[in-house]
Amino acid sequence: MGMDIPPAPSSDTRLPRHIAIIMDGNGRWAKKRFLPRTAGHRAGVGAVRKTVEHCLTKGIETLTLFAFSSENWRRPQQEVSVLMELFIATLERETEKLCENGVRLRVIGERSAFTPALQERISASEQLTRHNDRLNLVIAANYGGRWDIVDAARRLAEGVEAGTLRAADIDSTVFASYLALADLPEPDLFIRTGGEYRISNFLLWQLAYTELYFTPVLWPDFDEQSLERALEDYASRQRRFGYTGEQVESFSVG
Repeated sequence: MGMDIPPAPSSDTRLPRHIAIIMDGNGRWAKKRFLPRTAGHRAGVGAVRKTVEHCLTKGIETLTLFAFSSENWRRPQQEVSVLMELFIATLERETEKLCENGVRLRVIGERSAFTPALQERISASEQLTRHNDRLNLVIAANYGGRWDIVDAARRLAEGVEAGTLRAADIDSTVFASYLALADLPEPDLFIRTGGEYRISNFLLWQLAYTELYFTPVLWPDFDEQSLERALEDYASRQRRFGYTGEQVESFSVG
């Protein structure tokens, strides 16, 4: 067991391996244009496409997008319905393009709340893209960080109850292996658009050592230049993971 000690920083930390984004501001973008909120969500799909394309160009390994939180069910029913319809339509339209560009799609979150049609579409898209390896595109839908942690704890408890796991063997590494992104590197860079300064129950465990970047740009306006500014800011930081600056510099030299 022992303490949960993070690894020494890599000697090359200028480019994040994994970017996680809260795509905020669709509704306000639409309101500024005297349009319904749903128009903002439709416009936001274009920003998703640009971001995926730019991540491919930059060689980013994983991009995780917070599309629909477990709290978003509280929104007006019409808006939720449009979001679900948009989700299905986007999967149907974009899956072939993802395959052509080597993008593997994965959806994390509690799927049982979705319609059977949406669940089938998600599974089909994941299956079609499963062998792609240029970019992992993770969509968090009906996802919450607390749900993720509770779900992992429940499955660990089931293992202990069944006798396949000992409580004494559970440490941070074992626990993390039961989380939604267990087989992927934890996010290096978190971006939230729309000017809000919170992480809103997104990847609570995984963001422990992540660099946070907030921008006032509304999500439909987030483009290649916006992402480049975030990457430049990330590259200017020294990630210490609890070490001193001098230690990090010695790791780089070594």
